[in-house]
Amino acid sequence: MSQIRVRTAAVAVLLAPLAACSAGAGPSGAAEDARGGTRAAQDRPATVTVTPEGDGVRAGGTVRVTAAGGTLTSVRVTDGEGRELAGEVTAGGTRWASERKAVPGTSYTVTAATTTKGGTRSTATSVFTTAGADRVNKVDWRPGANTTVGIAQPVSLVFDHPVTDKAAVERQLKLTTSNGTEGSWAWLEDHSGRDRIDWRPRRYWKPGTEVTLEAELNGTDSGEGGWFVRDYTTRFTVGADQVVKVDLDRKRLTLERNGKAVRTIPVSGGTPGGDKRSWRGTAVLMAKEGTINMNSETVGLGGAYDKMVDKSMRLTWSGMYAHAAPWNDRWFGRANRSSGCIGMSDADAAWFYDQVRPGDPFEIKGKDTKGVVAPGNGFGAWNVPWAEWRAKSALG
Repeated sequence: MSQIRVRTAAVAVLLAPLAACSAGAGPSGAAEDARGGTRAAQDRPATVTVTPEGDGVRAGGTVRVTAAGGTLTSVRVTDGEGRELAGEVTAGGTRWASERKAVPGTSYTVTAATTTKGGTRSTATSVFTTAGADRVNKVDWRPGANTTVGIAQPVSLVFDHPVTDKAAVERQLKLTTSNGTEGSWAWLEDHSGRDRIDWRPRRYWKPGTEVTLEAELNGTDSGEGGWFVRDYTTRFTVGADQVVKVDLDRKRLTLERNGKAVRTIPVSGGTPGGDKRSWRGTAVLMAKEGTINMNSETVGLGGAYDKMVDKSMRLTWSGMYAHAAPWNDRWFGRANRSSGCIGMSDADAAWFYDQVRPGDPFEIKGKDTKGVVAPGNGFGAWNVPWAEWRAKSALG
């Protein structure tokens, strides 16, 4: 008999005793028919066994259903809201296993239909309930859904609680692209100190690439950090080929589109010789934040400044921006005299702000800098060599 694939509610293999259930099954041994004869064994309803069973079982495994004396024609596993989880019938129709895992604090109903060689059909039902989660692990992810991003934008997930079983979490992350882009996941420490996983292509994205992330985390145990109780999905498109080249030695910024310079802007970077220096390497435009308050105390520079700043474009979590800096206009193109940001005139900032989008790379060079942007400080993934980046995956 060929294998049957059945889409049903997925749930997990849990450490609980087997539950045997059948519909209309007679006692073991021969049964008498209406004329006093013996009914053939193959005409008895199949016996169905479901794992797990009962209340308070541990979530995080797969549901398994087996049939003895017949084959499974369908299996459905549904939660209290009627949502189904997928699974597959194998072993000649005698076994079924869910593809997804049981979610904490949920009641599931398993309904299995069977048939025997003699044509006897029956339906068996079993119910089990999973224990609640002691702790729920939530996710903050970028980029947002249905956005258009620059060619350097990684997919980034930051977790509320520590992830000790990184391999289990990474297995549930399915990223697809419209053109088979080569890339890899890597585990990082976010600038906040939290666990984080990013996916980046080997090289910058090709413009027009469509990307879909399906993080099927619902029911996954992240280890000491607790359980995930929902899935996450995001889809985005890669926009124009834009690269921002920042030369702090020459105090200028050039926007390149499709490899050609569009415009060069005089700028002033971080003051040499101390904590006010800028970062170098590849930073990625994280967000266009408009007019914001910048206070030097939040980045460990004491009372150096506290002012409203226009056309603010965030490059790192540690506080490096590109922005309008009219108070520094005498230094544009002449000297680096900022507190670490890349400042430009109001007019240049207004034009530049309208041209760039989150995900655009800023390739920054300069002799006197604080060092290279770290992978977890914004989106510094591009400063990690490819082989080293791939080695950061929990799946090898």
